[in-house]
Amino acid sequence: MRIEPITEATQQATLEYLARSPYLNVFITHILLHELSPAVRKNVVVISDRGTVVGAAYLGRQIVIAAEPVAVRPLAAFLTRHRNPRMIIGPREVVGPFWELVKVRYGRPRLLRHRQLVMMVDRSRLVSGDGRVTVRNANPDEWRAVADGSAAMIAHELEYDPRRDSPSFDAGVREMIERKLWWVGVWHEQLCFFCNVGPWSDRTAQIQGIWTPEAHRGRGLATASLSGICDRLLLMSPTLSLYVNDFNEEAIALYHRVGFEHVGDFQTILF
Repeated sequence: MRIEPITEATQQATLEYLARSPYLNVFITHILLHELSPAVRKNVVVISDRGTVVGAAYLGRQIVIAAEPVAVRPLAAFLTRHRNPRMIIGPREVVGPFWELVKVRYGRPRLLRHRQLVMMVDRSRLVSGDGRVTVRNANPDEWRAVADGSAAMIAHELEYDPRRDSPSFDAGVREMIERKLWWVGVWHEQLCFFCNVGPWSDRTAQIQGIWTPEAHRGRGLATASLSGICDRLLLMSPTLSLYVNDFNEEAIALYHRVGFEHVGDFQTILF
């Protein structure tokens, strides 16, 4: 088994491997296709067995795995000197065995999300909304409300305050708004829903940061907003995807109402 940094010579075969599971592998695919910074791209390694790609991984402050089970043990050995990550994420059937091999090295995690449903929707599956919510890109002057919603979502789902751990959090939200990656639902001139576009490929775009302020829950506004936003985004991407903790029954019900279908499972370990 060979593990080495991605090169121009191995990129196409790696992309072909990642395309077998486009919804689970969109993060690494996005880096290979759209990340211009060499400092970020150098964190991608390709795993091959006698010339055949059997996986890839991103080895930055977070470890993102996209690999066959046969690659788990060699990858764990390869990471002997890797600094402690902020997060380990990937297909459940791979992250589970990987964690058993490295947990002594990395220590007790802060949170363990055993199962996160990966879901997708396309034009044929999308359920149309009722049209009572206006959906659009967030405006620059709305950055504070967007950042507050994003921070609340992270605190709820990941149990930490992103503003405390990242002084540049608000600036990052403002940059994403400028890049038209944040979307909002507007009802009676109030922002009633937030989400953003994360990594994307030619096969899918991943939706993240989904949040409905508590005052606007229970009225169907999230369903109308997400359906409308998906309708707009499907003009730019053939499919949309997301992932959600298996215990978040309300969110899963929302995604089913909009037309999302379960296509795989992640597991995430947070430090």
